[in-house]
Amino acid sequence: MRMKSKHGHIKSNVDMTPMLDVVFQLIIFFLVSTTFSVLPGIKMNLPGSTTSEGTSFQGITISADKDGNMYFNEKAVDFSSLKTELVMFDTGKTKKEEFPVSLEADADVTNGTIVKIFDVVRESGYTVINLRTATEND
Repeated sequence: MRMKSKHGHIKSNVDMTPMLDVVFQLIIFFLVSTTFSVLPGIKMNLPGSTTSEGTSFQGITISADKDGNMYFNEKAVDFSSLKTELVMFDTGKTKKEEFPVSLEADADVTNGTIVKIFDVVRESGYTVINLRTATEND
């Protein structure tokens, strides 16, 4: 003889809506809080190189285009204000001698302009200077 219980079968239902809300909120949080490395917005025709090595996008970026315009971290400058910007720039705990400076020069920029920029950077106390190029595949 089988005994019948007073309680019938209990049906349970798990509502997925709160869990999906939490998942979407986490996705939005990580998308908003993630930092992306973005190249400067100045259009350059960088010279190609087959032996170039990767460099860090951290630090200072100085750009020179074929029209004679110069930019310090996307801020338009000339030679005198470039030196002022370099001297005033806060490198944090890193010494100026070890702080990386990347030079982006359009392929049509003259060698003399590049040398002048190098001189201004070195006169300002920076010694780690990278010349950014485009990777050229054979």
